[in-house]
Amino acid sequence: MTTRSPRQSGFNLYWVYLLLFGLLLVSFIFMPERQNSVPITYMEFQQWVERRLIRKVVIIANRGEVEVYLTPQAMELNDIQQRMRKSFWGWMPFSFRVVSTEKLEEYLQARHLPYEVSERTDYLGILLQYVLPIVLIIAVWIFLLGRIGSRGGGAGPGNIFTIGRSRASVFDAENRVSITFEDVAGLEEAKQEVREVVDFLRSPQKFTRLGGKIPKGVLLVGPPGTGKTLLAKAVAGEAGVPFFSISGSDFVEMFVGVGAARVRDLFRQAKEKAPCIVFIDEIDAVGRSRSRMNVPLSNDERENTLNQLLVEMDGFNTDAGIIIMAATNRPDILDPALLRPGRFDRVIYIDRPDIREREAIFHVHIRNLILAPDVDVHKLALQTPGFVGADIANVCNEAALIAARRDRPAITMADFQEAIDKVIGGLERRSRVISPEEKRIVAYHEAGHAVAGWFLEHADPLLKVSIIPRGYAALGYAQYLPKEQYLYTQPQLLDMLAMTLAGRASEEITFGQISTGAQNDLERVTQLAYAMVTQYGMSGLGHFAYKPSEETFWQRPYSEDTARRIDAEVQRIIQEAYDRARTVLHEHYDRLRALAEKLLEKEVLYQEEIEELLGPRPHGYGTLEKLKAPSS
Repeated sequence: MTTRSPRQSGFNLYWVYLLLFGLLLVSFIFMPERQNSVPITYMEFQQWVERRLIRKVVIIANRGEVEVYLTPQAMELNDIQQRMRKSFWGWMPFSFRVVSTEKLEEYLQARHLPYEVSERTDYLGILLQYVLPIVLIIAVWIFLLGRIGSRGGGAGPGNIFTIGRSRASVFDAENRVSITFEDVAGLEEAKQEVREVVDFLRSPQKFTRLGGKIPKGVLLVGPPGTGKTLLAKAVAGEAGVPFFSISGSDFVEMFVGVGAARVRDLFRQAKEKAPCIVFIDEIDAVGRSRSRMNVPLSNDERENTLNQLLVEMDGFNTDAGIIIMAATNRPDILDPALLRPGRFDRVIYIDRPDIREREAIFHVHIRNLILAPDVDVHKLALQTPGFVGADIANVCNEAALIAARRDRPAITMADFQEAIDKVIGGLERRSRVISPEEKRIVAYHEAGHAVAGWFLEHADPLLKVSIIPRGYAALGYAQYLPKEQYLYTQPQLLDMLAMTLAGRASEEITFGQISTGAQNDLERVTQLAYAMVTQYGMSGLGHFAYKPSEETFWQRPYSEDTARRIDAEVQRIIQEAYDRARTVLHEHYDRLRALAEKLLEKEVLYQEEIEELLGPRPHGYGTLEKLKAPSS
């Protein structure tokens, strides 16, 4: 015996809405032209009276309308038949309008014609023209409110009283998350922190017997794609307690008071199912600093929602068994009241993975892939500096797709390297038509980057250089291996500026003119130079930070004279870096030309081939193993 799902109902309310809409459409189309009679003129009526063609006359007094019924003999006449019309109910009478029904009655009495006087009300017309539009508007309004209220919170369609219900997804013993800490590679420190949350929920006496208190809130902070949401899912899979998951944007609505109502409902449900975990993803959508909201056209509803969230986080005790977890990649815009101890006591920063963590992430994502013997996961981790977990997952998937597209039995190292190039620079576009002159400019531009990076002491080691167009506008690119470091000295930043400007310097030295190909280079150089002056204090202006603070967000915290000095200092730094790049390229111009011509011939050069043209790198390769050209 099969049971019918509760959602499968024999009566669908949407058919009622469709029927009402159809009736309204018919009324608007046909009511103005709706006719129950054939119109004639008063002169025609008089002629028919004289010819004795009229059987009966009906005067509708409240409308000022007269209906004329003809004799059977008259209806057989040709001129009458040409005027007659037939409706669903039979042959229509003829009609005309009069100003004075009293005079018409005197006229009919004088000619001894039978007539009736009556009053009629067109109930169907009133229903279609006046009642139905009102009913339809109310029905559409109820339908819209029902749709708004039915999004999340377990509300059914048509329920207008659930708009303030929380939209959180609840994971419990019956609906558990399958992800565990074993599925999260790297992030060992972060996993240790959240393991304490799981252990507290499982055995709180272990932490409270000495008088300690578990943190109320745990905030996960880090760049996009580093695994914040994945870590929260792993907590849900490990905890074995109810887990509420919701996005910060789910609290914000155009209706006043809805966000605050959803916050109250979320915490009410959490208290009923304690001990539990509440996870708010992208909390910056609702936790934005209130000082930035006090601007024209700001949304007060967002501030009310934040206020309610702050109150609710203060409203429960630390022994209530409710732990708040949240994730954001923009901690700088969060309200300070949200970050204070007692709300989010613990902030866990999840940074981009280092080479050891990248290797572990690769091992997680290649578990279900068929790999060729030449795949070296350690080299893949070396070639993906700055990649986050989401990028590595994308590389593994792209490599599998590339290998399948080429009908390979397994994924090779060449497939992985092509996938890395695709993630970094975009889709390869060999079909893009480039003139020989443009291709030559691109080759010398990329060779300039490569030569400067090869001979500057603090530049990153070069992996490979390509002049194959990729992505939307990239006509070529050079891939480097940044060092795993968190602090940069002033000489290192100056070498980075010179290496970035070396592409344009190579164009000017070789062709005597510059092109638009350095647009992205100039943007990066300008951004870095301004950061050196206004944030790092690496200029002649002294050890000052001119970055606007939270209180002075909408205005510069320095004078116009200081702004001019900052601009002049940035111009000086960039010009000196450009002159250094020109000097390096002049000293090694023969190598520059040889590298550019080789690029025009092969289009892609790897580190081993670059070393044959430029010689061993004077300042070494760091931890980088030489990257050879892969066998296709």
